Amino acid sequence: IISPLVDTLCVGGLSLLVLVPFLVSGRGELLLVSAGVQAWLTASVNMPHFLASYRMVYRTRESVRAHPWAAIRVPLVLLAACGFAVWASRTTDLWISAILTIQNAYLAVHYTGQAWGMMAAYAFLGGASFGPLERRLVRGGLYILLAWHVVWFFHNAYDQWGLAPLYRVVTVATAVALASGVVGFALLKARTGHWPPVRALIPWAAIFVWYAALARWGIPALFWVQMAHALQYLVFPVRVEANRTLRGEYGGPSHLAFHMTLYLVILFTASIVAAVLLPLGAMAVVTDWLGSRPGQVVGFAFLAFLNIHHYFTDGVVWKLRNPAVREDLFGHVPRPVPVAAAAPAPADARSRRARRAR
Repeated sequence: IISPLVDTLCVGGLSLLVLVPFLVSGRGELLLVSAGVQAWLTASVNMPHFLASYRMVYRTRESVRAHPWAAIRVPLVLLAACGFAVWASRTTDLWISAILTIQNAYLAVHYTGQAWGMMAAYAFLGGASFGPLERRLVRGGLYILLAWHVVWFFHNAYDQWGLAPLYRVVTVATAVALASGVVGFALLKARTGHWPPVRALIPWAAIFVWYAALARWGIPALFWVQMAHALQYLVFPVRVEANRTLRGEYGGPSHLAFHMTLYLVILFTASIVAAVLLPLGAMAVVTDWLGSRPGQVVGFAFLAFLNIHHYFTDGVVWKLRNPAVREDLFGHVPRPVPVAAAAPAPADARSRRARRAR
């Protein structure tokens, strides 16, 4: 997508280099950083992956019309729900808690879905796409991880529900997820003679390590897992932007360096504004209007809006079965030159060959 090294690091390699040594060492606490550093990491890594997905949906009127639910309907529903939750927080936290619960449960779908998307894309680029059975085995394992993530969240957020036995069951089931993936890869190797490309295997390994970190360190690990997930995502919209420029949009190939520089500068500048200034401004305004508690809640509502909308958008725009999506992602890959069919032999040549055969 970008380059072998950049892809390897971004799609999970960097998170493996950081998290695996901590897991192996048996460290009781994950490396923590100050709130200020977390805020800047959020602004420079996490927020850009939200805004890059918005660029995918809102870049043209045609794109908006092609995705009405992602572009218009779901945001309006979320805006109404989050606004009501902020207003209701004057007397109850029930509604904002419900929205945050939906956000965190939906996150499991988002993480595992993105892992599969990375695997499918890099397997396609490596010429070893998954067959039907291989796909079911690998995705089946990811569905088990999805279930684990949901149960992990409820077990940690609602400990009064007594979910410890269920949590132990799904934790044991992750071994089945691991085995299912390995069998899927082995079947692909038996069918094609090649293992999946390394860049297709790394996202699969990474999500197991991410969830091991969540199991070991709990909620504090979620910040680092989210940073790794955002970094994993960003290489794809960057490649899409470059491919659209190369095929003639935004000035064409001669403007590639300028356009990509402008794209990244605007993306990161807007991310700082969205991550720092907008929540603070919203908190100040809402505090003046509705009081201190809604002013505190509006920051959570703002992030919930971004998260849930992004999860939905991501599930809509990245469909590899869509030819337009494949062109956006893989348009830079040279296409094989078709071999021309041999011209039919002249009649007299065919008759001479027939006589020799007799």
